[in-house]
Amino acid sequence: MLPAPLTMDVRRGAVAELGALLADSRVATSGRVAVAVGPGQGDHIESLIAPTLGEAEVFRVADGTVDAAVSLGADLRKGAYEVVVGVGGGKTIDATKYAASLAGIPMVAVATNLSHDGICSPTASLVYEGGKGTFGVPMPLAILVDLDFVHSAPKSLVRAGVGDVISNLSAIEDWQLGNVERGEPIDGLACSMSRTAAEALIGRKDSIESDAFLTVLAESLILSGISMVVAGSSRPASGGDHEILHAVDQLFPGTSNHGELAGIGAAFCFFLREDAARVEQVVGCLRRHELPVVPGDIGLSAEQFAEVVALAPATRPGRYTILEHLRMQDSEIRDRVGDYVRAFGS
Repeated sequence: MLPAPLTMDVRRGAVAELGALLADSRVATSGRVAVAVGPGQGDHIESLIAPTLGEAEVFRVADGTVDAAVSLGADLRKGAYEVVVGVGGGKTIDATKYAASLAGIPMVAVATNLSHDGICSPTASLVYEGGKGTFGVPMPLAILVDLDFVHSAPKSLVRAGVGDVISNLSAIEDWQLGNVERGEPIDGLACSMSRTAAEALIGRKDSIESDAFLTVLAESLILSGISMVVAGSSRPASGGDHEILHAVDQLFPGTSNHGELAGIGAAFCFFLREDAARVEQVVGCLRRHELPVVPGDIGLSAEQFAEVVALAPATRPGRYTILEHLRMQDSEIRDRVGDYVRAFGS
């Protein structure tokens, strides 16, 4: 059977209606509820939910680190909570997802920005001493997206969600390549969901200023997350594009955010596939939403990006993508990166 959230609600004012969701007997029966909020808008969020949540205890999540998630998990175990609600951006939601898994309780995600598909994914991306890692967690029990908060979030973070969704198209191509070249099993339903999420967004002419666009972006990010649950892995939403972003994070940490790097990675992977029509479509979408396209847009030189591409396959051992398929030597990587920059650099 298809795993899916009990509730998915994308609209303005969703945070203030959180109490009504939690009154659903499928979510909480005894009313013992914990709420985790990030450092940025914690006070405002707490004031909005207090009238409807009554005795719920609010915890502050310092950051998106393993330590913060483990600390929250310990607090949740002590309190014998029935459910935890993570309210905030990607870091807060990922930390709450991991904490909930440690405490063995379900989690409700309330997203206040749309920077990547972690809203509903079965993974949590957290920082630890060795860098940044991805940890398997249960999917959120229910999902709310408050468009009031999304409109007030940094625009660069909202645009980043576009890059993450669009990269699904590259990831699906890589999964199909693995199926053809290595006999890797492929899940048709997961592919369909992931592709549908990206295709719903890539041709839209409106922008993050409109509720209609943000609604489709939110739905696409959620659908992308569900596709990973269906597949049992990140395969339908993570291919050579995400190998590139993980390599950037390792070699040049702090360069850019997840979605922006995924978008560049997807465009470059389609360039390597020599799929002119698709690369033009992807680049056009990135530019329309003011997302970076070439390494220079995020402050990396062509030489540095070539280093990234060379390291990328090592970030996900065993995953077969266009990067593993081409097995490019360093000199060929430099040539292809140079060709890409000349073709699409401004």
